Amino acid sequence: MAAKWRELADKLAEQIRRGDYPPGKQLPHIRELVETGEGSKATVHAAYKALEAEGLVTSSRGHGTVVRQQVPLKRLGIARYDKAKWRDGDEVAFIADRVASGRSYRRNEQTQTVSLVEAPAEVAAALGLSVGAPVYARARLVKEGEQPTHTLTSYYRPEHVEGTRLVDPTPGPAGRGGGFRVLYDAGYEIDHMKEQIFARTPSADEVRLLQLPAGEAVVELHRTTYTEDDTVIEFAIGVHAASRFAWEYDFKVPDSARDGGKPQ
Repeated sequence: MAAKWRELADKLAEQIRRGDYPPGKQLPHIRELVETGEGSKATVHAAYKALEAEGLVTSSRGHGTVVRQQVPLKRLGIARYDKAKWRDGDEVAFIADRVASGRSYRRNEQTQTVSLVEAPAEVAAALGLSVGAPVYARARLVKEGEQPTHTLTSYYRPEHVEGTRLVDPTPGPAGRGGGFRVLYDAGYEIDHMKEQIFARTPSADEVRLLQLPAGEAVVELHRTTYTEDDTVIEFAIGVHAASRFAWEYDFKVPDSARDGGKPQ
């Protein structure tokens, strides 16, 4: 005969899969289930820990136990930066991912803080500055409903963004078309990018901020954005909850022998 906590975990798991508790929904507080006769505090706690270990929920202080999104978001590659999306419309990159995934969104699901900081070594090298030079850091936390999906911090040389909406800390994208539209209006049209991604163990702060379950890795993204003349106008570092994204790239296969150049 299964332990009481296992029976409760299986019952809740079935309710989650049936849709009684949809993604982003908080499960009842432990005391509520105790009061309705589902078991002791220890029983309910053990059931919730089992659901977390099975990847069905996340638990964090201040947020309770929340049902995880089981189908990851598409994290588009080239298509998310299509100029028609942000130059001619208002589909910033994180919204492009939601649209491609058939998921709803609200613009205020992206929050941000903007500050003038001393450039760390990696940022300084990317922007062609000396270590400690002043740069603007625009840090965003993006959520899907109440669940964080990733953080993204963009770094800019002050002369490229001073006086623009990119240094305005108002929550949400930086106006219609987001940051790339702001740079475009300032005379810096993006032309090409380099993205590097790798997986790693999250820090304690990242576990807290992204509400990560025990054992989940993060995917770190480094994005360098250039104008046509190879001026770097943004260097961004993103930290993504590994299970919340499926990375998707669609591109033409190069033929350097025919094209007379080397593939990037």
